[in-house]
Amino acid sequence: MPPKTAKAAVSPAIVSQAEWLQARRALLEQEKAFTKQRDELSRKLRELPWVRVEKNYVFDSVHGSVSLSDLFAGRTQLIVYHFMFGPEWTEGCPSCSLVADNIVPSAVHLANRDTALVLVSRAPIGKMEEFRKRMGWQIPWVSSLGNSFNWDYHVSFTQEDVKRGKAYYNFDVGWFPGEEGQGVSVFYKDAQGSIFHTYSAYARGAEPLIGTYALLDLTPKGRDEDLLSFPMAWIRHHDRYPETTETQSADTCCHATERS
Repeated sequence: MPPKTAKAAVSPAIVSQAEWLQARRALLEQEKAFTKQRDELSRKLRELPWVRVEKNYVFDSVHGSVSLSDLFAGRTQLIVYHFMFGPEWTEGCPSCSLVADNIVPSAVHLANRDTALVLVSRAPIGKMEEFRKRMGWQIPWVSSLGNSFNWDYHVSFTQEDVKRGKAYYNFDVGWFPGEEGQGVSVFYKDAQGSIFHTYSAYARGAEPLIGTYALLDLTPKGRDEDLLSFPMAWIRHHDRYPETTETQSADTCCHATERS
């Protein structure tokens, strides 16, 4: 069982208001430079080449079978969050649930910027719908159990991969602990109905989705994860705080999150 918190030491220098303001202004210059770097990185992201999606993916939904094209819901852009929820699991990954808690409220705003947001997992649709209701998320969530979507976008792995301890994830072959991984993929549909894959990110590449981390980064203790068994070990489903004696299974957590 992971420790409840890393309890990072906080031992700041205590200074005058004038000295604090000087230090804050110095940091502000670095923050402005980082913001410009982020703008440039975002521009390069938008300039990536596209790949035409040739497969006709069909998913299970609460309304029956739906195609990848249907998931756009009349919009030209689609963001898919690859939510870790394996076919045999009884509930979704706690870390992916944290992501969903952060992004689901954005769906209405994205819809008004020509962008649909959908969760995709391999669990049967009945399990997913039960868990979605428990979490209170108002967002489309579809099952890819009957197609190769998760395999093609490298977020599901075979038992042989797990036994070997290596899988193709985050654009490289390396250690991976389980059969499911998390990530985000983006698609575009043109006026003729052709669909293109424009972007994917995995591991810490999907971290910008977690506003909770952005808030913790503002605090003196920061994320306070250095002494945990893995960085996201503290996370629970939002209906299980404060922590009880019941533990989360390591097999259903995003414990492969990179530290760097």
